[in-house]
Amino acid sequence: MASLLSVTEDGAAVEVGMVGNEGMVGLPAILRINSSPYQVVVQLPAYAARLRADVLRAEFDRGRQLQDLLLRYMHVLLTQISQSAACNRFHTMRARLCRWLLVSRDCAQTDTLHLTHEFLSQMIGAPRTRITMAASGLQKAKLIRYNRGKIQILDRQGLESSSCECYRIVREDIKHFIAA
Repeated sequence: MASLLSVTEDGAAVEVGMVGNEGMVGLPAILRINSSPYQVVVQLPAYAARLRADVLRAEFDRGRQLQDLLLRYMHVLLTQISQSAACNRFHTMRARLCRWLLVSRDCAQTDTLHLTHEFLSQMIGAPRTRITMAASGLQKAKLIRYNRGKIQILDRQGLESSSCECYRIVREDIKHFIAA
């Protein structure tokens, strides 16, 4: 799982998107942009393939299956970034944390996530104390269990019910992308 972080001049960061096995990082390369508007940080270990930008662009320019696939994936990523902005502005900390845990779970394909509250506060863009309070409520509701940097999802359906519509919108977009 890789996180796409928007970073301010003073070094503050917030996650605006996540990439799992459904996608890729480096889309600016096909747009002939040599820099990215976000920083990419690998959050959970995974296997990945690396490809030179010029090779990717050359294949993309052939205008076949890869071009179609990457343009559709760009739509998925834009949806995720848009929903992240709306979620951070309009939804409760509990709903935002549920969304983030569900997206992370989907990307990592595991119910056990090795993440600290400090890390979550940086990704969600909220003070650690608010993350701790929200996580505590989720644990009391028996939706998750956490202990020293390890979060285990106990009730995925319950998390989905506690999440905002942002998770469902992004998940549906990814499902359509994969099915096509």
